Amino acid sequence: MLHFNSIFGLLIAVSLMAVCADSANAGPPVYVGQRAAGRIPFEQINHAPWDALLEKYVDRDGYMNYHVLHASAADRRTLDGYLTTLSQANLQAKTSKDATLAFWINAYNAVTVHGILREYPTTSIRNHTAKLVGYNIWKDLQLLVGGRPYSLEAIEHQVLRKMGEPRIHFAIVCASIGCPRLLNQAYTAADVQRQLETNARDFFSRPQNFQFDMRTGQFQLSEILNWFGEDFGPDQPAQLRTIAKWLPNQAAQAAAQRGAGRVSFIPYNWDLNDQRSRRGVARE
Repeated sequence: MLHFNSIFGLLIAVSLMAVCADSANAGPPVYVGQRAAGRIPFEQINHAPWDALLEKYVDRDGYMNYHVLHASAADRRTLDGYLTTLSQANLQAKTSKDATLAFWINAYNAVTVHGILREYPTTSIRNHTAKLVGYNIWKDLQLLVGGRPYSLEAIEHQVLRKMGEPRIHFAIVCASIGCPRLLNQAYTAADVQRQLETNARDFFSRPQNFQFDMRTGQFQLSEILNWFGEDFGPDQPAQLRTIAKWLPNQAAQAAAQRGAGRVSFIPYNWDLNDQRSRRGVARE
């Protein structure tokens, strides 16, 4: 019979081997943009090319026409050029919070669209998120900014979430139907506060993200509010009070403002937010 310490040591060794194997089998980074020192302040980054692409290819419900964009070599070059422009941002320059929010929200969304176009046709971003072996779009697709690589995970968790602005969760879009709508305009420093507020209200206006039973006081919320609840408050009553002002009817607003009611979460829809496949799923 093996001694306890021997078993414990064996378990540790096996765990370390698994971690090493995971690292060894991780997908190689895929860089977008250019590796260059950043020289342009965030306020001076030109988001107009991204704005034009969004206006052309995204409908009012946030669905992207990936098929047509994928077929347009010229517009794909425009997207690549925009990502190169983002690479030239000066991370050390003093900047406003609004310019920083607009920059990184646009960066997250543009890199995601670029990543989907690399794989298109596809049915879900989850088809490209290997956990143990191979390419993971959230970890391995990396935008170079000021010479530093930023994965989608890093942009979301290490940059945007640390800014203390919960409305980012109604603006960054992981190319899925369960996400907030992809706004068909670029975020800008001048308009980002209005845009975030508009998208927050739009998010809760959609049954796929929010439902309320006035008789039972039951809230049904998007899984986003489950995964990132701490960004909206330290506990459920506080989180309900945070979202109250964005809810679509007075009864729900009043209950949420009291922090009252039971909460459950609506299953997340990971299907691609693709105009070719939407069939009555956007606004019920």
